[in-house]
Amino acid sequence: QVQVVESGGGLVQAGGSLRLSCVVSVSDFTWIHLAWYRQTPGNERELIAGISNAAYADYAASVKGRFTISRDDAKNTVYLQMNSLKVEDTAVYYCNTDNRRWGSSFPWGQGTQVTVYS
Repeated sequence: QVQVVESGGGLVQAGGSLRLSCVVSVSDFTWIHLAWYRQTPGNERELIAGISNAAYADYAASVKGRFTISRDDAKNTVYLQMNSLKVEDTAVYYCNTDNRRWGSSFPWGQGTQVTVYS
């Protein structure tokens, strides 16, 4: 049973930073293309950052230049460094496979809440 556990969210003032972590209990983590998603009430989850199994990263326009995705395959962990946070970054953040590049997905974790205030 694959488990996904996100952590690192919190309450932060606009302009601040947070680092999210996501640990996935899966045996072939190294081969999997991963991504971070976020969701706000009443909206669908949107993919905001993806990282390939070769560590190639790409970003949604809304976060490019402010967020950095990375992975540590030895720890089955994917990270999201978020800098220059804006109020509109407030959301629940999730990690999963990159649905543009990977044909299956993990069960969704509980996510981690990020709240940015002005």
